[in-house]
Amino acid sequence: LDRLLTQATRAGDLPGVDHFSQYLSEKYRHNCSPSTLRLTATSLILFLSFCRRSGKQQIEQIDRQDLEAFVEHEQDRGLKPNTVRTRLCCVYAFIRFLIRKKVLDYELLERKIRLKLPDRLPRAMEAEHVKRLLSAIDHIRDRALIVLLLRTGMRIGELLNTTVEDVDLNDQKIVIYKADKTGVGRVVYYSDDAREALMAWVRVRNPQQWRLFYAQGRSSLSYENCRMIFKKYLRKAGLQYHGYTLHCLRHTFATELLNARMPLECLRVLLGHTNLEVTRRYARLTDKTREEEYFNAMTKVINDDF
Repeated sequence: LDRLLTQATRAGDLPGVDHFSQYLSEKYRHNCSPSTLRLTATSLILFLSFCRRSGKQQIEQIDRQDLEAFVEHEQDRGLKPNTVRTRLCCVYAFIRFLIRKKVLDYELLERKIRLKLPDRLPRAMEAEHVKRLLSAIDHIRDRALIVLLLRTGMRIGELLNTTVEDVDLNDQKIVIYKADKTGVGRVVYYSDDAREALMAWVRVRNPQQWRLFYAQGRSSLSYENCRMIFKKYLRKAGLQYHGYTLHCLRHTFATELLNARMPLECLRVLLGHTNLEVTRRYARLTDKTREEEYFNAMTKVINDDF
């Protein structure tokens, strides 16, 4: 928080910078995560800087046109729709704070700007590609890392933050005390092949390291390290042009469990989703019943045509 408030102080000529500092302090008191605080600070500095360049000297001068112009400015910069929407949500949350403080009028929230987002399907790896990827991994640590991501559905940040004490080798489960994205704890489980890979890593890893995974000469493994490891094995397996990312392992986990008829609510808990609708996206991707009904119906259509 101190670093963010210092950042706000350095931007002292922004309109409403004092209210901005008060708002950050309030969010800190409400126990918002460091990533949420950073996102809020970045979004609001961008917005208030834009307003200043537009000639607004006081926060009370901000109107709907400023919001619309800010959205268009961020879109023109080539940002993804979801990024623009997230920043706009941060701005609207700040505006609600200013309304509570009687700095702005409620009319700014009467016709909120709505951004239509693309509703993309999650991208999962094909079963044959999963086999090729796993067969290409020849490093004990890397195999444990990738197989655990594939069999637990953990976010990469969650696995990188996992300590040895978080892992139950007997019951084949990992305790996530606080999820990266939602802040909600959960327990995930890992399969027999993941246990085999994990045990192989446990036997050779440095017991002095408290994190489960670490880099040589360091106490932790970074996301960039993991991304490079994953890309290395994609190339080795001849899969480098298929557009797969580390997060595809989580999508693959969900897809495979749904294909195995796991209930959506159970999968939601394992994935750490707070909203079942997020989990339902995988059902659109893996609806075997719809697939079977289509081919059964199409068989009848073809037979009738001939």
